[in-house]
Amino acid sequence: MNNLSNDLELVIGNKNYSSWSLRPWLAMRAAGLNFAESVIPLDHDDTKRRILARSPAGRVPILRDGDVVVWESLAICEYIAEANPALWPEDATARAAARAVAAEMHAGFMELRKAMPMNCRRTPTKIPTTLEINMDVARVFDIWRDSRARFGDGGEFLFGAFSIADAMFAPIVSRLHVYDVDMDAVCDVYRDAVLRHPAMCDWLDAAGSEAWVIDRLEV
Repeated sequence: MNNLSNDLELVIGNKNYSSWSLRPWLAMRAAGLNFAESVIPLDHDDTKRRILARSPAGRVPILRDGDVVVWESLAICEYIAEANPALWPEDATARAAARAVAAEMHAGFMELRKAMPMNCRRTPTKIPTTLEINMDVARVFDIWRDSRARFGDGGEFLFGAFSIADAMFAPIVSRLHVYDVDMDAVCDVYRDAVLRHPAMCDWLDAAGSEAWVIDRLEV
């Protein structure tokens, strides 16, 4: 188990648009960590240069823990979970399932992501969808229902208590909310639980006050 230093910094993109930044930010807040936050606005002329100065991957988010630099959302979540194991379920079976759905979220749902870019301050309205988008949405709902049914006792999140799995799905929760996607009662209750999580509320409030606008993401 690693011991996190008192010199934590998370480099993120715009809160309104940067879904990948939201994930570790939420996990770190849920773990009660104190960390400095640095925002590099996306889609500016100097964005790439500023990010490359912090990480060779050239993307946000980036965690700096003293001399240690960790990039990529799920890797950051795993890194902080080494010092905060409660970010994953305690039960081995639940923990395996949580890791599986977090990884599936990390790697999949491309059609949904492309059609519904994260835009936290968007007024909820529907958009036309395709079979491929609807298949992605259906799989998300299957994960939510199955996780809640099998492991949700003891809390209102996918595995009961808030976990990295919830942090990974939080941007999708926001997307399905602002694109006004219909869902059943189980998914509706889970969506609302994520949206009212105190850290998520703080993120959404900050996103709503940002002045930056990226036209291509204003669907």
